Amino acid sequence: MLGASTMTAPAFAQTAPGDPASKAVPPTASAAASGSIAPAPVDSSYLLGFGDTVEISLVGRADFGSRARVSTDGTILLPLIGKIVASERTVIELSEDVRQALIKGGFYADPIVRADVVSISSRYVTVLGAVGSPGLLPLDRNYRLSEILARVGGGTGNAADYILLTKAGAITAQRYYIAKLAAGGVGEDPLVQSGDKIFIPSVQDEVFYISGQVNTPGQFPVTNGLTFRMALAKGGGVTENGSEKKLKVVRDGKPLKKAKLDDVVKVGDIITIGERLF
Repeated sequence: MLGASTMTAPAFAQTAPGDPASKAVPPTASAAASGSIAPAPVDSSYLLGFGDTVEISLVGRADFGSRARVSTDGTILLPLIGKIVASERTVIELSEDVRQALIKGGFYADPIVRADVVSISSRYVTVLGAVGSPGLLPLDRNYRLSEILARVGGGTGNAADYILLTKAGAITAQRYYIAKLAAGGVGEDPLVQSGDKIFIPSVQDEVFYISGQVNTPGQFPVTNGLTFRMALAKGGGVTENGSEKKLKVVRDGKPLKKAKLDDVVKVGDIITIGERLF
């Protein structure tokens, strides 16, 4: 299962060229010294939120630094300067805020402040169903639905050909066909937001039933654009005693009036083909 992954977004505040703090230590060297492996950076537009963990340090100096979690009031607690607002701030904005606070307090003349996102907990989507890696996926930047699908390893071998996306706070889900996500325009590939739920059903759960005067009665998966005429073909066609005109459909427990062969099949439909009149 995917949890809140560890990520780093380095952000530096400006410094005067002649200041001692301008002797910057390269990020890779700093990571090596601490024994940690530099993770992938978050997007620079990422806004911090409750539960996120950040690490604040001064480049080229070891006398100031702290790792802090964004509290429920949107602040972090740092040495020397105390509380500072972090929620809804990018790491670039936060590093500049910390820099100004250190200068205003008279602690440093013109430091280079580095802000790193250590872990993301405030923004994530839930991905469930027939996917490679279901679970909680942190949003370190803006993602489209197709990108989320790629990040979780795509659909499994028994996945349906569409995705159900329930937006945060919504009651009903919207259906997006995977083929259109791959080949369609931006309008068919929506941006995913924090709190959204993504579900890919299994084909075993997305079926219709056909019986009566057909050669191969049983249950079959519902695919995009499947009509009753195509459903009859999946059932092996009508028998010699059957008639396409004797099509009957039960949907949601009720008979479907005036069902036509070119109407679209829905999940759970029960199709029955009757005998022809001789």
